[in-house]
Amino acid sequence: MKKILTIILALLFFGNLSAKANEELTIEKQLVGIVGAISGTVKTETRELKTGDKIYLNETIVAGAGSGTQILLLDQSTFTIGEDSEVVMDTFIFDPATNDGKIVASVKQGSLKVISGLISKKNPDSLTVEVPEGTLGSRGTEFQTIVSKGRTDTLLIGPGKNNTLGMRPGAVLVGNNFGSTLLDNPYSITSMSKGKAPGQARKITKNQLKKFNKKMKSLRVAKLSPDSTKAERKAIKKELKKELKALGFEKEEIKSIIKQNIKKDKKKKVAIKTERAEKKKKAKKKKKAKAENKKGKKKKAVKKKGSKKKKAVKKKASKKKKAVKKKATKKKKVVKKKAAKKKKVVKKKPKKKKKVVKKKPKKKKKIQKKKRTAKKKAKKKKRKKKK
Repeated sequence: MKKILTIILALLFFGNLSAKANEELTIEKQLVGIVGAISGTVKTETRELKTGDKIYLNETIVAGAGSGTQILLLDQSTFTIGEDSEVVMDTFIFDPATNDGKIVASVKQGSLKVISGLISKKNPDSLTVEVPEGTLGSRGTEFQTIVSKGRTDTLLIGPGKNNTLGMRPGAVLVGNNFGSTLLDNPYSITSMSKGKAPGQARKITKNQLKKFNKKMKSLRVAKLSPDSTKAERKAIKKELKKELKALGFEKEEIKSIIKQNIKKDKKKKVAIKTERAEKKKKAKKKKKAKAENKKGKKKKAVKKKGSKKKKAVKKKASKKKKAVKKKATKKKKVVKKKAAKKKKVVKKKPKKKKKVVKKKPKKKKKIQKKKRTAKKKAKKKKRKKKK
C-alpha cells in the first residue's frame, strides 16, 4: 500500500510540475511584438535578437554599448531601446477587434523611446512605463526616458496641447509616492530622484537634447541588419506580413507599419549614394572627355572645312576676278571698236559732204556753159536767118 501511495503522490507531483511548466510556456509564448530593426548586439536571456524575431511577454531585452533595437508591438506602438539598456515587457493585453488593452513595461537602466499606438488612442491612461524612481503614464504621445544611477530624466517629444496638426493633445504624467509632474508641452523635461518628488516641468536645453539623442544614436532610424541582402529583407517582410495578418491587421495598416518601422540601413544608404555619386562623376568625366574629343574633331573638321572653303572662295574670287577682267577687257575692246567705228563714221560723213558740195558747182558750171553755148548757137541761127 505504501508503494502504491508513493507512486500516486509522485505522479501527482510530476503532473503539477508539468502543468506549471505548461503555464510558464504559455506565458513565455505570449507574443508581444516583432523586432522591426536592430543595430549592434541585442539579446534576451536565451537568444541574440535579429530583425524579424518575435518578442514574447516577460522577456528582458538587453542592448549593449553602441547597440539598439526598435520593437513594433501588436497594437502599433513602437518601443525604441537605446544603447546600454535593459527593458522588460511586463504586461501586454490587446484586443484587435476593439483596440482595448493594457501595456506595462519596465526600464531597469538605459533609455527607452515610446510612440503610443492603438491601445493609447482608445484609452490614453493604458500605457505605463515603470522606472526605479517611480512611474511614467503615457497619454497618447511620444516620449523618451533615460534611467541612470539614482535618477530618471523624462522628455515629452509631442504632440503637445497646442499642436497645429489637429492631433489629440499628448502628455506624460511623471510620478511617485512623493508627488507628480505633468509634461504637456513638446520638449519639456522633468527629473525624478529616489525619495523625492519629480521636479517641475521645464524646457529642454541643447546639451540635454544632445544627451537624449546620443542614447539613440545607434538607432536613430529603424534599420535592417547591415549585412542583410534584398532577398533577406523580402523574406523578413513576408514573415512580418504573415504575422500581422494572423493578428487581424488590414493590408493598408500592414504597409504603413512596415514603412514606418523597417527602413534601409543609413550607412548602407550613404555608401550606396556615395558610390552612385562617384559613378555619376566618372560618367560625367567620360562624357566631358568624349565631348571634348568630339569638339576637337569638330574644330579640326571645321578648320579643314574653313580652309577648303577659303580656298574655294579664293578660287571663286580669282575666277570671278579673271572673268571680270576678261569681261572688262572685252567691254573695253568692244567700246574701243565702237569708238573707232564711230570715229570712222564721223570722219567719212564730212568728206562726202565736201564732195557733194564740190560737185554741185561743177554741174552748175556745165549747165551754165551749155546754156551759154545754146544762146550763142541761137544767136548765130538768128543772124543767119537775118542774112
